[in-house]
Amino acid sequence: TSMFPLIQRCCFNTPFKLQKLTGPSLLLCGKSKTTWSSMAFRLRRDARPLSTSLSLKPAAVYTTKLQAFHTSLPTFKKKAPAESEAESQKRLESLKDSPKPALYLSLGGLIPFVAVPLAMAVQGTYCPELAFAQLAYGAATASFLGGMRWGFALPENSPAKPDWPNLANGTVPPLLACQALLFKDVTQGAVMLTLALGIALHYDISLLPTYPRWFKVLRVVGTVVMISSLLATVALKVFLEGEQSDDRKIWQN
Repeated sequence: TSMFPLIQRCCFNTPFKLQKLTGPSLLLCGKSKTTWSSMAFRLRRDARPLSTSLSLKPAAVYTTKLQAFHTSLPTFKKKAPAESEAESQKRLESLKDSPKPALYLSLGGLIPFVAVPLAMAVQGTYCPELAFAQLAYGAATASFLGGMRWGFALPENSPAKPDWPNLANGTVPPLLACQALLFKDVTQGAVMLTLALGIALHYDISLLPTYPRWFKVLRVVGTVVMISSLLATVALKVFLEGEQSDDRKIWQN
């Protein structure tokens, strides 16, 4: 009889009052209705704190977990560093921020490129001399862009060192431009010159990040205009030469 309450307290974690009722005293109770009703009332009264305590424990655990989960959400929000704000300000720079001499001289140097296909389109005839003049001027421009890399790497305080990669890359655009002048066909020369201008732009934007942003924007705009003018000349050559050959056939017939 003494072991039964001990087993109940260890295994079922029931209060002491409930153990008294569920022990041997329960077997000695009478069989009358009053004793059964009073016993049921005492069981309900003593078992109620047990149920409430058991039901409140998980709720308390869940609320603490939810509070921890809720408070952990703001930790994912990180403030933007000051470097990103500086980079965003640098991205706002455009051609208006470039020095006026560099802007005007660069835009003026694009006039010979644009003037050749524009003159051919206005006259309606293809002129090989003008196309070769445009090609020669483009070769000189590509050579100038390659030499500019040498001028950037040679000063003592320059961030670019006069090593093999910098100086060798500066000689690639002039070599390709010279090869473009050796082609008899203007179309092949224009393709080779386009390659030289593209390589020079890649060097100035990707391999030399120390250039100012306004200069990079100016280089992109200038290269796009030059390549577009060369391709326009090639397109006019194909179109206008085809019309001229048709006219000759008509006159011969």
